[in-house]
Amino acid sequence: MNTAGPARRADSRRNRARLLEAAEAVIEQDGAQASLEAIARRAGVGSATLHRHFPSRQALLNAVFHEGVERLSRRAQELADTHSPRDAVTTWLDELTTYTSTTRGVTTALMADPEGGIAVEDSCHGLLHSAAARLVADAAEAGVLRDEVTPLDLLTLANALSLASEGDAETARRLLHLALGGVLSRTEAD
Repeated sequence: MNTAGPARRADSRRNRARLLEAAEAVIEQDGAQASLEAIARRAGVGSATLHRHFPSRQALLNAVFHEGVERLSRRAQELADTHSPRDAVTTWLDELTTYTSTTRGVTTALMADPEGGIAVEDSCHGLLHSAAARLVADAAEAGVLRDEVTPLDLLTLANALSLASEGDAETARRLLHLALGGVLSRTEAD
């Protein structure tokens, strides 16, 4: 009886879990550019094992932040279903900006994967883009947003504010509320 197959799969799952746990800790300390070698060392595996599970830095970041981003995606749906379009988009942007400004490294995970190694619909960027698209469509239809505002504009705005105020949610939120005057329709901004 050959037990190498299932044992290897269980070992592989444990290695992946240890890598994600190590990556969370190292990225929290060093940011998105954290040493992949340090992550592998902390997980107790070699760099080849890390690269087998996560072929790129972007793939690793996507895995580390996926749960938080899925929560934000669900929250956008909830807000769209229960709030006015204006309140839904502004509340969601506030929550997104707070999360990204206080979660070190996540802003890099929210950028589109330049190598295309992650399916867009599964990436952190893709999940948030889809969430923002619903909010933007609803807000545009209600006349709440300026016509030229796109989902990518809102993600870029939240990312930029988070980078400018990393670790300081209050500053990020204050800057967001100042910037909303540029994305809300002229009557909404007044």
